[in-house]
Amino acid sequence: APQFAQAAGQLPQVRFVKVNTEQAQQISAQFGIRSIPTMILFENGKEIARQAGAMQASQIISWVKSIG
Repeated sequence: APQFAQAAGQLPQVRFVKVNTEQAQQISAQFGIRSIPTMILFENGKEIARQAGAMQASQIISWVKSIG
């Protein structure tokens, strides 16, 4: 969570949203989330990239920038 928050603070043009998959099981099923953590990048409402596994803030930032 701290790495996620740190990356969010460094990418103000990107909206970061966390979903508790235990409480929102319908959402996790809808998006096929099978491992935690999973990051999904959307553009105009469409999934454009997905990454499972823990990452450092710098890795999250690099991943987002490499897609966009």
